[in-house]
Amino acid sequence: MTTRAVRIGPVTIGGGAPLALIGGPCAIENEKHALMTAARLSSIAADAKVPFIYKSSYDKANRSSVRSYRGPGLVEGLRILRKVRDEIGVPVLSDVHQVSEIEPAAAVLDVLQIPAFLCRQTDLVLAAAATGKAVNVKKGQMVAPGDMRNVVDKVVSTGNHALLLTERGASFGYNNLVVDMRGLTIMRELGYPVVFDATHSVQLPGARRRPLGR
Repeated sequence: MTTRAVRIGPVTIGGGAPLALIGGPCAIENEKHALMTAARLSSIAADAKVPFIYKSSYDKANRSSVRSYRGPGLVEGLRILRKVRDEIGVPVLSDVHQVSEIEPAAAVLDVLQIPAFLCRQTDLVLAAAATGKAVNVKKGQMVAPGDMRNVVDKVVSTGNHALLLTERGASFGYNNLVVDMRGLTIMRELGYPVVFDATHSVQLPGARRRPLGR
């Protein structure tokens, strides 16, 4: 099945286009580090002829511990991402966590990403989609792949069809994520490109010790 093509700057995802890479540090550390990693990743992707989108979050608001580093915050993080986009020449993506972040984020980002835990937050999804920017919704660990149809309906209700759906694992007991590869095909049948988050989908989220059997 051919999915709808989603255009993100010079990158096309879906519609039979080549596989693309979304990559970068989970959270922004500082300007120098962001520019260095974006330049290096962009160069590697160009050599491999792989379309590339730079991803790094200005705020990881869903960290397990209050002591975990979250990022530089909205204002400084968006300033850095704007510089990456302008100087390195690649599209940029970051998570958004609250409706109040949407307007300033949409002024900088090429892709607004809805974190997995927030994929059912209707106001957040609608606000992101209403910007007209591409929206990447990560499937919640508790959500069946077919039930992402409800998320699709929310996004397209705004007239926005620039939608990506991301597989990032499903909860398998406590502190353990697994990937049911059938989910990639099931979500693809919804008509929009599917992203595979190969790192987060095999996490041990919140685990302070290894679970039994691992």
